[in-house]
Amino acid sequence: MAKEHALLSTEIVNRGVESSGPDAGSPTFSVRVRRRLPDFLQSVNLKYVKLGYHYMISHGIYLMTLPVLIVIFGAEIGSLTKEELWQKVWDEASYDLATVLAFFAVLVFTISLYITSRPRPVYLIDFACYLPPEENKVSKEEFITLARKSGKFDEASLAFQSRILQSSGLGDETYMPRSVFAPGVNCATMKEGRAETSAAMFAALDELFEKCRVRPKDVSVLVVNCSLFNPTPSLSAMIVNHYKMRGNILSYNLGGMGCSAGIIAVDLARDMLQANPGGYAVVVSTEAVSFTWYGGKRRSMLIPNCFFRSGCSAVLLSNRRRDFRRAKYRLEHIVRTHKGADERSFRSVYQEEDEERIKGLSISRDLLEVGGHALKANITTLGPLVLPFSEQLLFFAALLYRHFFPSKQSAASPPASTSAPYIPDYKRAFEHFCMHAASREVLDHLQRNLDLTDGNLEASRAVLHRFGNTSSSSIWYELAYLESKGKVRAGDRVWQLAFGSGFKCNSAVWRAVRRVRKPTRSPWLGSIDRYPIGH
Repeated sequence: MAKEHALLSTEIVNRGVESSGPDAGSPTFSVRVRRRLPDFLQSVNLKYVKLGYHYMISHGIYLMTLPVLIVIFGAEIGSLTKEELWQKVWDEASYDLATVLAFFAVLVFTISLYITSRPRPVYLIDFACYLPPEENKVSKEEFITLARKSGKFDEASLAFQSRILQSSGLGDETYMPRSVFAPGVNCATMKEGRAETSAAMFAALDELFEKCRVRPKDVSVLVVNCSLFNPTPSLSAMIVNHYKMRGNILSYNLGGMGCSAGIIAVDLARDMLQANPGGYAVVVSTEAVSFTWYGGKRRSMLIPNCFFRSGCSAVLLSNRRRDFRRAKYRLEHIVRTHKGADERSFRSVYQEEDEERIKGLSISRDLLEVGGHALKANITTLGPLVLPFSEQLLFFAALLYRHFFPSKQSAASPPASTSAPYIPDYKRAFEHFCMHAASREVLDHLQRNLDLTDGNLEASRAVLHRFGNTSSSSIWYELAYLESKGKVRAGDRVWQLAFGSGFKCNSAVWRAVRRVRKPTRSPWLGSIDRYPIGH
């Protein structure tokens, strides 16, 4: 029971003055009880730490043998004087042409085998983010006004959405298709979905091809992800048709995978490039707001209305070695975590119909808790791959101590500070953080549990305020923010972290191969100087 209470937070909400009933004219208050992210300081699963070290060892075993060989060879050489070494090399050894040629043949073969068998690095050439037209810009006040005029909501639903918007972290310049506010019209039609997604995807791709000076026919791999709108023919087929791409293109369309699908799409594109080296891969991440829109009364399904906004990103990847000179980033790691085996995690974000058979996306009260568990598993696995050795040593030693010498406490007593394992400082592993801009509350919990600074989450909060939750493309708007601020320098490491339905939490780590100059085309042009807010 005490463990369950630790996951709850309370908040007293002023509901205003009662307008009717026996308490008319009196102020009313309510107590709101919510689940929060689990405290990472109190719970770290050892199996995810072992998984992270397994990843690290399986990729680094060959390099680990090299220092051992050097030490052995050095010890042998060090025991000889200069004269003895010269005598062993020239006086005691006899060489012939066949021996020398055989030695060099084996050496060349070994080096060639190593070079050809190791995976090619995957480079990010450039990316583009969609800036919707000005007529789609909607403030929080206008949102409520248009929603009331649409006639789809009663006053209680409008008041609930208004309260959510005020604490959401969204600003007054986010974008939405106006079709969702049309009175008495179902906006989730195939026509509206195709119009919305094609406008976003084609605008982002046009900018990407122009910036990278790449023809659409040069693309060999295409991966598109959109969670809720999945027409036939697919969105990837729409792109192939629009740009008249080549007939042997490897195209994939990912649906229903939530806000973390952007990293999943990058992972798939990387695998396709490794299997088919020497080409370009394009990853398109978007969402159809008209299909996330809900016009009913169930409060758990009204929440997405307040957060999801229009957005799209297009990314160009390559594993051609000659593209290193013009690339911006090199992909270092991708770590994916899926908690779908747990029933609460699986149903935490769930598309369904309400009592009136109105379709929508239901957000569970358990979302923060299950998201926290997925996040904890993901970052614990990621840690051994990215953290400095000193941080890993402290963390692993503290974890083993707590595992073999657990503290004995009563269930009612709070956990002692000495029993908590050492939580690594991820600020030493990354220079930049692109955390999925889901909501202000989620970002607050992330900052507190990972001990991040306001500067670390500056890009995430700026994207949430300026563009809202753009689903899987939000991490690319955050990277665009960092570039527009001129913060990315050669060697900097960027951590992109996103989570979505299923429940999934995914991380991608990039390293800047050069200093990234401020872009001349960006969704932040004209507004970048207003951020961070209050500065």
